[in-house]
Amino acid sequence: MPDTGALSCPSRRDGRQDPDMNPAPPELDAIDLQLLERLQTDASLSNQALAELVHVSPPTCLRRVKRLHEAGLIEREIAVLSVDALASVIGHGLCAVVEITLDRQDQESLEAFELKVAQDVAVQQCYRVSPGPDFCLVVHARDMPDYLALTQRLFTFDTNVRNVKTFFSVKRSKFGARVPLPL
Repeated sequence: MPDTGALSCPSRRDGRQDPDMNPAPPELDAIDLQLLERLQTDASLSNQALAELVHVSPPTCLRRVKRLHEAGLIEREIAVLSVDALASVIGHGLCAVVEITLDRQDQESLEAFELKVAQDVAVQQCYRVSPGPDFCLVVHARDMPDYLALTQRLFTFDTNVRNVKTFFSVKRSKFGARVPLPL
């Protein structure tokens, strides 16, 4: 596949992508898929190492990875911290899965709630789900008082929140963000 340059992703005024304004998705060849697979496993690989793993030249690798970023296929690169190793330094903290049911499920109400929780640093993941509750969140808090402050900030004072059901994690057995790719 020839390198075609940057692809734009138009957005709405609120900064979120507008699905009606998105260009056609980029075409991905086997090398692009290999790059994505390697990067989602270890984003700290140098360009040289990544190029060797997928059998392309370093300039070609750099150009392709840049295009994948610009197309929005690579959202961001982060470090995944070890909660067990950090526990001896900062404590375990609380991790909870929270089910939220709203009174009104019209599009505007769903989007308003989603925008509010997505902006809160304690909310690590937010899923709109069906059937059952309207949202499932994964949240992290330092301790129970911090969790109480989170619930008041996000749920208690929101007149559209009908029900909140929280499940506290006692152990994280697995954590991942890998997307299965057709290799």
